[in-house]
Amino acid sequence: MQVWQLETLLLQKDTYQNYSQALSYTSQAMSQNLHGLKRRGPITRMTAKWLYYFRENWRRIWVISLWIAIMIGLFVWKFNQYRRKSAFRVMGYCLLTAKGAAETLKLNMALILLPVCRNTITWLRSSRLGHFVPFDDNINFHKTIAVAIVIGIILHAGDHLACDFPRLINESASTYDAYMIGYFGPHKPSYLALVRGVEGVTGVLMVILMTIAFTLATRWFRRSSIKLPKPFDRLTGYNAFWYSHHLFILVYILLVVHGSFLYLVRIWYRKTTWMYLAVPVLLYAGERTLRFFRAGLSSVSLLKVTLYPGNVLSLHMTKPPKFRYKSGQYVFVQCPSVSPFEWHPFSITSAPDDDYISIHIRQLGDWTHDLKRVFAAACEPAVTGKSGLLRADEATKKSLPKLLIDGPYGAPAQNYSKYDILLLIGLGIGATPLISILKDLLNNIVKMEEQVDSISDLSRVSDQSIASCDSSCSVNKVSPRRRKGTLRTTNAYFYWVTREQGSFDWFKGVMDEVSELDQRGVIEMHNYLTSVYEEGDARSMLITMVQALNHAKNGVDIVSGTRVRTHFGRPNWKKVISKISTKHANARIGVFYCGVPVLAKELRQLCHDYNQKGSTKLEFHKEHF
Repeated sequence: MQVWQLETLLLQKDTYQNYSQALSYTSQAMSQNLHGLKRRGPITRMTAKWLYYFRENWRRIWVISLWIAIMIGLFVWKFNQYRRKSAFRVMGYCLLTAKGAAETLKLNMALILLPVCRNTITWLRSSRLGHFVPFDDNINFHKTIAVAIVIGIILHAGDHLACDFPRLINESASTYDAYMIGYFGPHKPSYLALVRGVEGVTGVLMVILMTIAFTLATRWFRRSSIKLPKPFDRLTGYNAFWYSHHLFILVYILLVVHGSFLYLVRIWYRKTTWMYLAVPVLLYAGERTLRFFRAGLSSVSLLKVTLYPGNVLSLHMTKPPKFRYKSGQYVFVQCPSVSPFEWHPFSITSAPDDDYISIHIRQLGDWTHDLKRVFAAACEPAVTGKSGLLRADEATKKSLPKLLIDGPYGAPAQNYSKYDILLLIGLGIGATPLISILKDLLNNIVKMEEQVDSISDLSRVSDQSIASCDSSCSVNKVSPRRRKGTLRTTNAYFYWVTREQGSFDWFKGVMDEVSELDQRGVIEMHNYLTSVYEEGDARSMLITMVQALNHAKNGVDIVSGTRVRTHFGRPNWKKVISKISTKHANARIGVFYCGVPVLAKELRQLCHDYNQKGSTKLEFHKEHF
């Protein structure tokens, strides 16, 4: 580069910096219409805020309200029922509270299984019931019920151990003979005898097992945020969470036994624990049985294995017969060579029309680390700076480990097609469910363009024969309607934020394919590299200039190696959402995010703010990452 060329670049820095901005508009005044609203009084603002909150959350509100109302009803019913028993004269309100909490525990121990019946949830998600029940929040509801169970355990077990039993053993002999002899016999039991009984032993064991399972299921233990010394470090991580959750098999057995040996109930049909659990346990057991047999029929053959920079493993597999899925859904994967019991969920990155299934797995835990090690042993050594690649053939298939898949299962992103505009935001490996949406959109775009071309050919033939046909035999009357195509989504904006430059290799082929085939500009893609100082910073000025020059000359970005221009730093999400909302006024925008929870809160709040300020409707969806 000569000096005069460098001077030209420096003088035109505003041009190439504006070129790399996320969105550009002919008029800056358009972006101000969201802030030009009249000031409203505090009562009006509060009313509008509550109306908006209800409109956004009415499905959650009625489900939670119904659940709470049922719990209150059961608690009050059991509270009043035991108030009429003679045991109330001895044990007092501690007994009533313990029994009321026990009734809510029965309900919640039954309900907590329903949100994790994945096949049922996937089926109901696409039914009419999905318009009234927020099935996307199934895991959140599962966690909410778990909190209610913890509260119920504290009330039930705490009242029995710290209040009921002490009052019983300290009661006078005359009072005991008057009110409690029918329950415990002529001899007043000791505290140790009450705890040693079937009801006491099963209750204590359940509390211990559930404490272990609940503790290891918390985010700190599940994500290994807590660092413990060896050998206690095995208590953290996904494996500890997965195995400890299976302790609930013992818990449910103990719960049925516990409910069959009640101290104060003798008639069998009043021991209702099994009645609460029967249907949910059978449904969940049926789901697990279905998964077991379906997984045995869904053994897949590997077509391609790729080891990417950034500890990412890409697997291309054959599609089993009758395996149908939607973009955004996920599958469970098992590798018997790593563990014959563990199943782990991964988003599908291939499109439904592809003749294969692909997933991208990043090394984040013990299981993924072992999986990468097993495949790395079978793959060709990676060349420095490039990905290691192995194409499966007859000679290599025997050396590749066996894989089983189970699914597909529903996810929030699968309903992307109901939105006019899409804003897809992925952080690192969180881009995986969004890549499938991009590929599906691209396939629909190509189909629509082919359909338009066929209609144009039909119109041309019709024009040539118009002389021999009267006005009543014009071109197909539905053709104007068909010209609109079957694609409801008019625009999609994809933002991929990553820290490592090598991450762009993961989906390089998809981004180049979209850039080449999307002639109508339906999909707009933006890559952000956060390990470089943001654009406008003097420390990144030189690389920005060279990047702009190379992209203008060759059409390829020097950072990502794709046709998509890479930005530096982090996106200004407020500016991005503001401009998209302004450009697509009155549209329904689906915001799909997959990444760390911190940014999810910011994006959700931004969508909330702009929904109140403008006419554009933004609906935020977060993948469980």
